[in-house]
Amino acid sequence: MVEEASWLMRPPEHHDRFDHHNVRIHGIRPEQVAGLPRFGELFPEIGAFIGGDVLAAHNAAFDLGVIRSGLEVSGLPGPAYDYVCTVMLARRCYSLVSNSLPYAAEEAGVPLVNHHDAAEDARACAGILIDIAARNGAGSIAELYLSLGLAVSRQPAFDPLRDPLSKASQSALDALAGGAAAVAPVRAYQPGWPEEGANPLPNAFAEPGHPLFGQTVVFTGELAITRPEAKVRSAELGARPESRVTARTTVLVVGDGFVAADLRSGRLTGKARRVLELHERGQRIEVLSEGEFLQMVGGHVASAALA
Repeated sequence: MVEEASWLMRPPEHHDRFDHHNVRIHGIRPEQVAGLPRFGELFPEIGAFIGGDVLAAHNAAFDLGVIRSGLEVSGLPGPAYDYVCTVMLARRCYSLVSNSLPYAAEEAGVPLVNHHDAAEDARACAGILIDIAARNGAGSIAELYLSLGLAVSRQPAFDPLRDPLSKASQSALDALAGGAAAVAPVRAYQPGWPEEGANPLPNAFAEPGHPLFGQTVVFTGELAITRPEAKVRSAELGARPESRVTARTTVLVVGDGFVAADLRSGRLTGKARRVLELHERGQRIEVLSEGEFLQMVGGHVASAALA
């Protein structure tokens, strides 16, 4: 690593409500950024820092989507970016029951002390990329991806005055236009087994570089979205949803407020325990929290459902 930078900023105008659930995660409060430049005002400086470099992020499609949406609702065009995803690389090169950032960083020898601090998370992501490159004898990102048979992803340039808006931006603008009625209602808790629903076929035309493409996904625990909806979202991205853990399973999504640390504490569903047993026998299965899954599918739920 040769240089680092981080910025505190206000979100774009009209999109600056601080969600309680998010504040609990990152610890940044409205008073800390009051009077600071907004995202759109700071992006020229951020963009200059990035320059022509390849971006790397843990679940990179989500981060690139945030950059794009932030620029779109600010009315600003965005440059094209080549990017790599350290979740995808960790899944390919490590054998972890969870590829969440703390687990992957620990495997890379750069354990997180203050997870969700932006600079420290970026540092850990860089450490994972450097470690995986070293393990594969690669001296550059191009060499690493060539050795793994992967292609570097690319977010094309866009101009919100000319190009269609991303799904995230359109949803945010629709919510503003519709007011409270446009916010998804919180689903009431229902005792008993959640409805599994049908298992739709994977979308064969989905983006092969997405972290869920080609995965066989099973859901467990109480989710803030329904399981049928979760299955549809995963299938749209090229995953094959199933209803029980088998030898085909590669990803288990756990609800009930699960976080990766629960794998060590033992607060697990029966399906999650089964996954740990299979993982110990050599079957490569990854456990995701519902929050990680929603980042991957570009979804969200009302904050009250996550409080």
